[in-house]
Amino acid sequence: MSAESKIAFLFPGQGAQKPGMLARLQRYSATAHLLDEARDVLAEDPFEFDTVEAQAGTRATQLGLLIAGVASAHLLSGESVVPDFVAGHSVGAFAAAVHARVLCFADALRLVDLRGRLMTAAYPRGYGMVAISGMPERTLQGWIDAARARGATLHLANRNASRQFTVSGEDADLAALLEHAQARGAGKAVRLAVAVPSHSPLMAGVAARMSEAIAEVPLDDARIPFATNRRARMETDGRAIGEDLATGVAHPVLWHEIVSALHERGVRTFVETAPGSVLGGLVQATLDDVSMQGSLDEVRVFAFDRTDAAGLAASSRGAT
Repeated sequence: MSAESKIAFLFPGQGAQKPGMLARLQRYSATAHLLDEARDVLAEDPFEFDTVEAQAGTRATQLGLLIAGVASAHLLSGESVVPDFVAGHSVGAFAAAVHARVLCFADALRLVDLRGRLMTAAYPRGYGMVAISGMPERTLQGWIDAARARGATLHLANRNASRQFTVSGEDADLAALLEHAQARGAGKAVRLAVAVPSHSPLMAGVAARMSEAIAEVPLDDARIPFATNRRARMETDGRAIGEDLATGVAHPVLWHEIVSALHERGVRTFVETAPGSVLGGLVQATLDDVSMQGSLDEVRVFAFDRTDAAGLAASSRGAT
C-alpha cells in the first residue's frame, strides 16, 4: 500500500445475508475456533442460521451476519491486512466492534442474540423496510409526510447514499409508498429482506433494553477507530461506541456520511467482509472513482488504486 492510502473494513448488516454464507468459511481452518465459540455460546449449531428458511427471521440473520463478518475479517488479519478504520452497517457494527477489540466475540454473540429476539418480539409480523433510490431526500420525505398525515406508519430510515434511502413502517403503507415511488420515476423501489421496522422510532423500546444489556458488558477503547452509525464520527471511546451499538436500532444509519468521512480521512481501499457486495455498491454510489478489484470468496475489495487493491486481494485469497 502507498503511504497515503488507508484501508477501511466494512461490515454489512441485515439485507445482505445469503444462504450458505457460513458454510463457505469451513474451508478455512483459521475460522474453526470462531465457529466453535459461536456454537458454545449460543448452544446452537451456527450453520442452522445459514438456510433460506432461517434467514427469513431477524435473529438468525443477524447472528449469521455477525459470525460471517468477524470470521472473514479474522482471515484478512491473518494475512496482515490491517484496517485503519472499521465501519459496520446496522448489526454489522457489532462485528466492527469485535474487530476493533471493543467487544469480545462471545459478548457480541449474546448481545446480537438479544437484539434479534427483542426486535422480533416487538414486531413479529406486519412490518418491514423498503429501499428507494433516484429521488432527493426532501422529495421522499415529502411523500412520507403526506402519507403520515393520512394515518400511515412510515419513517425515513437509513441514508445509504445521496439518493438511496430506506423507509421503515407497516406492510400496507410500505406497499403504497413503493407504488407511489415507482409511478413517479424512482430509479429503484423494492422491499428489503427485513421483517421489522429497523432504524426508526418504532424500535425505541428495543434500544432501551439494549442500553441496559450493554451497560453490563465490559467495553474497551477501540484499537481501530470505529465509525458510529448515528453520527458518522470516528470514535475510539468504548462507552461511546457501546451507546451507538445500543441505540442505533432506533435511529437512521448515516452510511453516506460515513463513507464520505472515511474518504476525507484518506481511505482509498474499502474492504467489505462477507457475505456480499451491498456496502461496496453504496461506496461506488458515493465515490464515483472507486472500482471493485478482487475478492476472497464473498469478501469484496473496492479501491482507487488498481495495483494496491490487486495486492490486497492476492494476499486475501491466500488465507487459510
